[in-house]
Amino acid sequence: MSPAELFSLPFMQRALLAALFTGLAAPAVGTYLVQRRLALMGDGIGHVAVTGVAIGLLTGWSPTWTAVLVAVVGAIAIELIRERGHTNGDVALALLFYGGLAGGVLVTGIGGQSAARLQQYLFGSITTISSGDVVVTMVLAALVIGVCVGLAPQLFAVAQDPEFARVAGLRVRFYNLLVAVLAAVSVTVAMRTVGLLLVSALMVVPVATSQQLARSFRTTLGAAMVLGAVASVGGLVIAAFASYEVNAAPGPTIVLLALAMFAVTWPIGVWLRRRSRLQAPFDDDPPGHDEADHDHGPHTHDHGPACGHPAVQHDDHVDYVHDGHRHAPHGSHYDEH
Repeated sequence: MSPAELFSLPFMQRALLAALFTGLAAPAVGTYLVQRRLALMGDGIGHVAVTGVAIGLLTGWSPTWTAVLVAVVGAIAIELIRERGHTNGDVALALLFYGGLAGGVLVTGIGGQSAARLQQYLFGSITTISSGDVVVTMVLAALVIGVCVGLAPQLFAVAQDPEFARVAGLRVRFYNLLVAVLAAVSVTVAMRTVGLLLVSALMVVPVATSQQLARSFRTTLGAAMVLGAVASVGGLVIAAFASYEVNAAPGPTIVLLALAMFAVTWPIGVWLRRRSRLQAPFDDDPPGHDEADHDHGPHTHDHGPACGHPAVQHDDHVDYVHDGHRHAPHGSHYDEH
């Protein structure tokens, strides 16, 4: 089947729309979770949402909406437990992991539903998504994106330094709970795309990839959303074409593509960070600094404005980055820093 024929199919069009909005929304929330060192919170909420899906299957209600409600309650509970310090964040997340997954499997069995029915939500089933589910996904994703971008200054301040944000007059508890609710909504939005067991990867991996290249928070947020959308849509397309040869599921393909993007950018990030450190201006010499600590040796290369090596201003002179060192011209010789 040609690409034009594939993309003209209604189910594929619905899947592409859902993947696009999911890929934009999940990393938007994930940026704040990573900033707060709660990268695994999406996993905990995902496991709680399993119980919500099971309740929907048992009662005949929409599993999407029951999952949203249960996930929101679970996310608020974990945030309050973490904030009040009755137990640490890791233990609270563990409670969500085990209790949510066990409850979901138990309720599914009580309702007489097969494991295959629940598996659609555990590992995703985006190609079977209905028009109604696409509309719900788009609306909820747009809400998440709007809040994450519109309240970026406040949410970043709270995530970066809660004490400073509190002194500045921000309602820290409110914004922390808001991020938890947004994470819960994002998890349920993504459960038909990558599945509840893999949703945290879509929330965290694009953010980690973006951090390799970006240096500001806004750039990290925007790049993470773009990378998430590329991974979601690209993984879906790859899985669609690969399914003619092998049984490739879209959810795992999306996650593996996101991981591949991180693997490609990680060496670049290492090089950029090293280059930034080399080009950073020197601090004032610390107490006890002795010029004898430097290498004063012959240097055959003449540095200058046209030598091609990065120049770094250092007090009253210029240092040149060369061969992994900073060469400082001192009289007739160079010092290596």
